Amino acid sequence: MDPIELSSYAGLGAIGLLTLNILIGLLLSTKYNPVRRWPHHRIDTVSLHNYTGWTALALVLVHPALLLLPSRVDFRLIDVLYPTHAPKQPLVNTLGAAAAYLLVVVLVTSYFRFEIGRRWWKRIHFTTYAVFPLFALHSMFTDSTLGDHAIDYLDGEKVFVELCIALVIVAIALRVRWQKAQPPARVHRKRVTHHPQQ
Repeated sequence: MDPIELSSYAGLGAIGLLTLNILIGLLLSTKYNPVRRWPHHRIDTVSLHNYTGWTALALVLVHPALLLLPSRVDFRLIDVLYPTHAPKQPLVNTLGAAAAYLLVVVLVTSYFRFEIGRRWWKRIHFTTYAVFPLFALHSMFTDSTLGDHAIDYLDGEKVFVELCIALVIVAIALRVRWQKAQPPARVHRKRVTHHPQQ
């Protein structure tokens, strides 16, 4: 099988896993309990979230690395690491590279979240909301054959990407709706004790 085709499949696998990872992450943010609610089974959602994240990263790294194998388009290592002057589609490849670098930062800092501290780790983790749009743009506007063809948005691969994007948008909208339905957080005020004047 051609390395370009294999790279395309790796990219599709990556965006599929990233979609699943974001959906699980949104559930975790609502403190969803799979025992009390559907599917009424004990599921380690945190481990599943971590597993999908690291597996997605592996596919994200394999996706451009396959382009270094001999094929009809010659990619150099610099074209993969810094694709602004890549032989094909430099702009969309740069978007993909930016998403990959952000994903590396998110996952590595997640591994060291206890050393970093929850406050800073949470701020860094919010960059996942930038990772997915970058990957989505890269996936939507890339010609997976690297043949400079017009994008066919009804092609099976593009429809899969479109479904992933739609799922994430709907899930974020439901998460926002859930947040608005929550009672306001209680403000803990210090009790002031008034001492009688002497």
